[in-house]
Amino acid sequence: MNNPSIDIQEYLAEYQSQVIDLILQIQQQEYQISITREDQPDLLEIESFYQKGIGNFWIAVANEEVVGTIALLDIGEEQAALRKMFVAKNYRGKELQVSSRLLYQAFQWAKEKAVHDIYLGTTQQFVAAHRFYEKKGFVSVTREALPDAFPVMKVDSKFYHHTTPFA
Repeated sequence: MNNPSIDIQEYLAEYQSQVIDLILQIQQQEYQISITREDQPDLLEIESFYQKGIGNFWIAVANEEVVGTIALLDIGEEQAALRKMFVAKNYRGKELQVSSRLLYQAFQWAKEKAVHDIYLGTTQQFVAAHRFYEKKGFVSVTREALPDAFPVMKVDSKFYHHTTPFA
């Protein structure tokens, strides 16, 4: 792979099947998490679920292929849940910075929308993701510290919080 051009853009419906395939491949094959498409109905209605209020959904596209995703879900009270952050294995790491660019896009959006807090839930298996989030200013919190409106997924067992400023 010789440094393809990677475009970070707002989600469009034409990319839905690629988004679902990428996320399920990482969850099921790479991390052996027993989660299905049916367990994630938000993936079938990205526009109406994520792209409203202070929420949005972005994709990283290289050569017409979705190689990364990230979403902010509006949970009220000027707070958002960071969801669906996934990057294809070949596009991870410092060289291409797809994860950093996706998170930067979400942080810029959060600034523009006057979001005060971003929370996220993840699994214990995503150890590299834990390090990434911590380097980006997220602090580990208990499940009890989450706002009532935070949608805990059945696979979530580790939680993080980030406050403004987002950088």
